[in-house]
Amino acid sequence: MRPLKYSINVTLDGCCDHRAMVPDEELHRHATENLAQADALLFGRVIYEMMEAAWRPPAQKDAWPDWMAPFARTIDAAKKYVVSSTLDRVDWNAELVRGDLGKAVQQLKQESGKGLFVGGVKLPMALAELGLIDEYEFVVHPRLVGHGPTLFAGLSKRVDLKLVSRLEFASGAVAMRYEPRR
Repeated sequence: MRPLKYSINVTLDGCCDHRAMVPDEELHRHATENLAQADALLFGRVIYEMMEAAWRPPAQKDAWPDWMAPFARTIDAAKKYVVSSTLDRVDWNAELVRGDLGKAVQQLKQESGKGLFVGGVKLPMALAELGLIDEYEFVVHPRLVGHGPTLFAGLSKRVDLKLVSRLEFASGAVAMRYEPRR
């Protein structure tokens, strides 16, 4: 059974808007390593479209520093599953996931392999509600921005977590990995 891992960048005041973060080489290397540990990525429509616009070749590679290239190659090559009821089709090595979210994700998890990786805000909230996330990683940036979106706003039940690892970056960001207490 493949584990479902969730990772997100968040500021100290809870903002998870990617534009509020300051990307650097060390954080991109960490993100690339995370993606490489999964067989496939699971995205909702918004994250899929945002990632495709940012990272699908030719994208903006002339404007990127060289250290962004490994992340771009890794995400471009990854198998992607896209949960959407509004998209008619996807490409970029992607497949639409329709129907009952819990059953569909449970089926993906039951396949053999290294794991699935999910990002974003809305889809992970739904997956947390269903108890389907096996690992949470919050990369907390030392910044206050005073706006949202925030994580898990409206979660209907508490999810208790156990810290399993912590990694500090030169930027002051800290990646904390948790597993649900079951």
